[in-house]
Amino acid sequence: MIVHYTDLSANERTYLAWLRTSLALIAFGFVLERFDLFLRTFAKTFGEGKFQSLSPVGRDAGILLVTLGLLVMILSTWRFTMTTRQIQSEKNESYSIRGVLLLGSVFFLLSFLILLYVTRVLTWS
Repeated sequence: MIVHYTDLSANERTYLAWLRTSLALIAFGFVLERFDLFLRTFAKTFGEGKFQSLSPVGRDAGILLVTLGLLVMILSTWRFTMTTRQIQSEKNESYSIRGVLLLGSVFFLLSFLILLYVTRVLTWS
């Protein structure tokens, strides 16, 4: 029998959820960057004089999301290994949620900025 099996498996499920989140961020960043390329191509092909000059915000936001996804992947791996060591240790450890709250705040801010970008793009058409 594995000692602390339920805690270790819960930690593993949490780690896998963070990996899915990071992969979703990477995929969404890639899609956002490609969408920006599509808008630029569309504006050059069909919108001569009809569109305002497009800013590089979409491309930059896509690159930022891919970078954030990679960072989340690295941090979740680090947190998984640290939590596994703490579970297997017999010492009483304290638990801090500051990192999760900080990351949640970053996700909220990025989501809000993407919403502003997309609504601005939709008003151009």
